[in-house]
Amino acid sequence: MTKPTSAPPTAEKPQLLHLVFGGELKSLETHEFRDVSKLDIVGLFPDYASAERAWRAKAQQTVDSAQTRYYVVHLHRLIEPDLAPPTRTA
Repeated sequence: MTKPTSAPPTAEKPQLLHLVFGGELKSLETHEFRDVSKLDIVGLFPDYASAERAWRAKAQQTVDSAQTRYYVVHLHRLIEPDLAPPTRTA
């Protein structure tokens, strides 16, 4: 009888928290919201890829509202500002 082999341990990705939120801007020339109490907090995400998917979905839903903008905030950079930002690959 042979023993079942277990899969080798996989390296876990570091948790890099991101916040996705948005709302209606006062003007297209600023990042100031018309009414902060009406901000849409989409959520917190453990990595940029999942935050970007949520951001794209919300941006697509509000495509007809030129004054509405959604943003991705890199919370991990606020929590640990000494960490170097990841390099982007094309």
